[in-house]
Amino acid sequence: MKLYKTKTGIVIEKDNNFYLVRETNWEQFINDDNLFKKIKALTASLPVSGNELISEVESPIGNNQELWACGVTYLRSKVGRQEESKSSGGADFYAKVYEAERPEVFFKSTAHRVVGDKAKVNIRKDSTWDVPEPELTLVVSSSGKIIGYTIGNDMSSRSIEGENPLYLPQAKTYDACAALGPCIFVTEEPLHHSTIIALEIKRNATIVFSDSIAIAQMKRTPQELVGFVFRECSFPYGCLIMTGTGIVPGSDFTLQSGDEIKISIGNIGTLTNIVR
Repeated sequence: MKLYKTKTGIVIEKDNNFYLVRETNWEQFINDDNLFKKIKALTASLPVSGNELISEVESPIGNNQELWACGVTYLRSKVGRQEESKSSGGADFYAKVYEAERPEVFFKSTAHRVVGDKAKVNIRKDSTWDVPEPELTLVVSSSGKIIGYTIGNDMSSRSIEGENPLYLPQAKTYDACAALGPCIFVTEEPLHHSTIIALEIKRNATIVFSDSIAIAQMKRTPQELVGFVFRECSFPYGCLIMTGTGIVPGSDFTLQSGDEIKISIGNIGTLTNIVR
């Protein structure tokens, strides 16, 4: 089943049927360890509607929820980070964190800097090398339980991070620095390891980059990443956690204004954004 945050309320999708929940507090509704059972029960009592209910979808994050992110969780990301930081002498940091017990986790954004499906993402004016990072994103309750999955676009300045690893917050956090959506995929079972993440970037209607990877290539498990984010941090409204990227465009590619970014993940859907 899927959950959508819309301007008119919360929408449940089940078996291509749509159900409007007259609930306006998104974060309170989804912060539920029994979310799957709750929405399944609601579909038995609500009237059936069509997909016109999801014409105005918003980013699936509540105003009091935080977005965190993880880095260097795929081998390709490790290699890419080493390439971009070798001139600054920071390449060894990425090799070490890939093998270390403790992963790289960092605060990415508050809700007001996150945009939704079909909205515009941003590249920094003081950056010369920018990429989208397509990431499976976990929706986690306040107890630390993974209750669903969504698609994340972790916009990143590779030129700033590559200059010095200590510039990571500036490379990662700024207005419209992330996109989430279009929905939350709610399931009782963990997402299958064969699930594919695919990225396509178009410029002037022409594909200029595309690639895909299976989440089986992640070095760390989703629950392991949740465990480290929740160490000494509480999330009374739950949180969302990006799990890192395994798709890294080469040094000859950088985003431009007007580019269309499409990220697709099996069972969840496709997140589409335009670069400002």
